[in-house]
Amino acid sequence: MTKRSHIEVVDAIFKALADPTRRRLLDKLFRKDGQTLSELEGRLRMTRFGVMKHLRVLEQAGLVVTQRRGREKLHFLNVVPIRLIHDRWIDKYAARVAEMLTGLKTELEGEPMEKVYEIYIKTTPERLWQAITDPAIRRKYNFGVGVQSDWSAGSTYVGRATARDSGQSAEIFAGENVEVHPPRRLVQTYRALWSDDVVGEGESRVTWEIEPIGDSCRLTLTHDRLRAGANQQLYGGWPMILSGLKTFLETGELLTTPGSVRYVGGAVA
Repeated sequence: MTKRSHIEVVDAIFKALADPTRRRLLDKLFRKDGQTLSELEGRLRMTRFGVMKHLRVLEQAGLVVTQRRGREKLHFLNVVPIRLIHDRWIDKYAARVAEMLTGLKTELEGEPMEKVYEIYIKTTPERLWQAITDPAIRRKYNFGVGVQSDWSAGSTYVGRATARDSGQSAEIFAGENVEVHPPRRLVQTYRALWSDDVVGEGESRVTWEIEPIGDSCRLTLTHDRLRAGANQQLYGGWPMILSGLKTFLETGELLTTPGSVRYVGGAVA
């Protein structure tokens, strides 16, 4: 894969969004993630080949991510590129409106939800793995939450934050490390603990997959086993977290959006 400049990536995103058919495809994935080509081409007045061409443009822009499930190829909406544009231009002027773009929510009943996010980061697999597992580094881009664990298969982990003003500490999330294969793959159960609204959601699963691509890495994060209609708080923060991770590893700088310092700017809820 040829490494593209930041300008080329942004151009590809805006080009992909400029076409109404491609926007309709994204709308369909917004309503229900993880659809096959056959599902997506339904109600579109064009050939299967035409739909494939539009999906290819969306994939090249990073707005759609595909994963194989047996013989089926499933398509997922990837909101991370939109989040990166948000952080660069929109956040200062219309943060509340822009947050709606990343608020993916499903109304379907009875079907577990799965969210897939993909981002390219100019770094090594080892450095990226360290950024995910080192509590001091993780705290810099993960809402001020450091993750403690011995990172062995079957071990537990806990995400903990300490407020600057009060010194009060609280567990924000926790779970078990199901698979640990540094520096390529980490599979974890996940339980949100930061409020009564999310505690009742129970356990889901988060998978981190790192693939070296030239001088960069493709990081794919899959959050699945979410109940149908799960609280958006469980997965809505991932685009900001991944955006902050990319910013930190590539520039050494930290995001200063309100959510990025959620648990360190005041008392822990």
